[in-house]
Amino acid sequence: MASRGSHIAVSLLFTVFGGPGIALVLVPYWLTRFYIPADEPAAQCALAVALIVLGLIPGVESVCRFVVVGRGTLIPVLPTERLVVSGFYRFVRNPMYAGVLVSVAGEALLLRSRGMILFGILLCVGFNVFIRLYEEPALQRRYGEEYVHYRANVRRWLPRLTPYDSTVH
Repeated sequence: MASRGSHIAVSLLFTVFGGPGIALVLVPYWLTRFYIPADEPAAQCALAVALIVLGLIPGVESVCRFVVVGRGTLIPVLPTERLVVSGFYRFVRNPMYAGVLVSVAGEALLLRSRGMILFGILLCVGFNVFIRLYEEPALQRRYGEEYVHYRANVRRWLPRLTPYDSTVH
């Protein structure tokens, strides 16, 4: 069993240099060179920055939750020992993916980029395909009835209004 420190290191490295870092830094830079139009309205800029920051919150929270509660990492090949159904996961099954999409929308707004809008759409489709074809079947195999019950009570993308309680069956 790996240590909590190694789980933190692996999750942080994946976040910075893997999926989230690529989606939120590398691709946007490649598409826009982070050029912000000089005539950017202050309200639009503030809304864009707020979306970017709000989108980052679920990812940061999830890294911590996967390491501490799940005793594992974000990476599918180094999964958690426990199914994580607390924190943002009480409301929606995919808060990290949703957060990335919110941040990408904020970047598209800030950078006024059609390329970023198209990237956001492709990212949404890609996330959905990955979740349906790989992640959900893998979680069901790994966690069995616990995941089946969770999936039946917490939606993939639309948040619940009340938190899911995993102790009620």
